[in-house]
Amino acid sequence: MAFEDELRAALPDGSVITDPDVLESFRHDRTVWMVPGHPAAAVQPTTTAEVAAAVRIAAAHGVPVLPRGAGTSYAGGATASDGCLVVSLARMDRILGIDDTDQLAHVEPGVLNSDISDAGAEHGLFYPPDPASRTFSTIGGNIATNAGGLCCVKYGVTRDHVQRLEVVLADGSVIETGRDTIKGVAGLDLTSLLVGSEGQLGIVTRATLRLRPAPDGAATLVAFFPTLGAAGSAVAAVARDGLSLSLVEVMDHGSIVAVDDWLHMGLDRDAAALLLMQSDAPEPVRTRQIERAVELCDANGASYTAGTSDPDEGEALLEARRSAGSAIDRYPGLAIHEDVCVPRSKVPDLIGRIGEITERYDVRSATVGHAGDGNLHPTLIVEEDDEGLERGLEAFEAVVDATLELGGTISGEHGLGSIKGRFLEREVGAANLHVQRAIKRALDPEGVFVAGQWLP
Repeated sequence: MAFEDELRAALPDGSVITDPDVLESFRHDRTVWMVPGHPAAAVQPTTTAEVAAAVRIAAAHGVPVLPRGAGTSYAGGATASDGCLVVSLARMDRILGIDDTDQLAHVEPGVLNSDISDAGAEHGLFYPPDPASRTFSTIGGNIATNAGGLCCVKYGVTRDHVQRLEVVLADGSVIETGRDTIKGVAGLDLTSLLVGSEGQLGIVTRATLRLRPAPDGAATLVAFFPTLGAAGSAVAAVARDGLSLSLVEVMDHGSIVAVDDWLHMGLDRDAAALLLMQSDAPEPVRTRQIERAVELCDANGASYTAGTSDPDEGEALLEARRSAGSAIDRYPGLAIHEDVCVPRSKVPDLIGRIGEITERYDVRSATVGHAGDGNLHPTLIVEEDDEGLERGLEAFEAVVDATLELGGTISGEHGLGSIKGRFLEREVGAANLHVQRAIKRALDPEGVFVAGQWLP
């Protein structure tokens, strides 16, 4: 039986897509400068059994499998390759339950990140990892890349909040990892291994997530700076001071102007940088923390600072940061999105190096990031032609070089996808990469899962 016919026989009507016009929407993610391949088919399962059946059939026919969430990757993580089977998990979008005693959420991979906190709010709980894409990225994709977000400076990243997983392996078998107990060291920690593996080791079909009690409020600070160096120094000063802030974000001049052009928020368009900080500690601690943050920003050259405890004003400021990526993407030209992370003490150095690189390669840039943990997202904007793309990719690699020289990592939360695998050995070393590839071969000996392909 032909591959497509076998899929249709095993899956419900309407689950298998082979029409080229419809398949077009499954080729691309948000890495717009990459040229995607043409998948052989796509499936839209609604159960774990259907995912397992599709993987088994693909493996039997030697067809590579690409798991797909919402397609929001900036690293080519959901960019299709020729002849692959795209397994879209968008229809597996149920919240299966909220346990308010053990503070757990049981969800399918297609659930949107923000919907988890919305569901938890009815029980006084929330899900801390909150990427800027939280209203349109899925928890399956967040797990695949170990996504962080705005609040990770205090609460940690996705891996810190995943309790259990149900996973379909490359042969179509299904395993469960983790446990509902707070403690547990029986066997290897396969849950942590799978989080951040970008779909190369298995497809997550169910997750149990740790929730936290929702804060009773927040105080927010916005500070504008005349130079990027001053903003970086303020970030370093906040880190040295030991303030346990729940959010420390940075936007440079390019991102400030992009957001203001789009949302007309009245931001300081002459500023070189904006810092956004927030404390969700109980009162009166949060007010004292924001007051101290104001002092530190002023001492490091801020041109304007303002704090607020008004929830609507605070949320409006957060919306500016969350909208930055989409605002930058509205500009003409190709946008090449970076994701790098350095020790917090090196944030000023990296910001300075990014400025030097954009001048050297004559590219426009806009940088936002989670400055509180050193994770920056420079976007390099170039002309939509071969020469522009070549300069942009040279600048992209120069940012990677600078990051590694500063003791950082080539990806903080977007993953390596299809664009950064060639840099991995430079960061981890040949022996480390050999171990990673051995794990890949143990779980996927035939190389069925091809997301990213950085562990062939």
